[in-house]
Amino acid sequence: MTDINKEAVSVLNDLIETSKDGEKGFHASAEDIKNPTVKGFFITRSQECGSAVRKLQAEVRALGGDPEDSSSVGASLHRAWFDLKSVVTGKSDEAILNEVERGEDHALKAYKEALKKATEKNLPPNVIALIQEQLAGTQRNHDQVKAMRNQARTAN
Repeated sequence: MTDINKEAVSVLNDLIETSKDGEKGFHASAEDIKNPTVKGFFITRSQECGSAVRKLQAEVRALGGDPEDSSSVGASLHRAWFDLKSVVTGKSDEAILNEVERGEDHALKAYKEALKKATEKNLPPNVIALIQEQLAGTQRNHDQVKAMRNQARTAN
């Protein structure tokens, strides 16, 4: 495998972890949220994150690498902390949306850093295009979650 492919695989594998974190986070949040519209949104976003993972894994394989297949340790710790916090706060929709937004903040940062790295390292155009496509989706998720969170705050 060429050095450029190794670099691309590394960047994409980091994004696989991030997307798997999102998939699990949206799924877990859908289980706890009370608002049926938000629940449906979370379920759809979880499925879309799963699709993003599969696209990233396919690209890693095409580059000759072994795709990541697990989420990050940090996300596991965040979910454990959220579970503990939600016992104390009662898992209100606003609290859940706050935590989902924090997760999306992390995902947005990871995708922006990956795009910067991919551009600086002059990774293949198809890799950069895939990162850009998924960054746009992550930005949409973030903005929608933030709007829902703001609505939940206003309702309380």
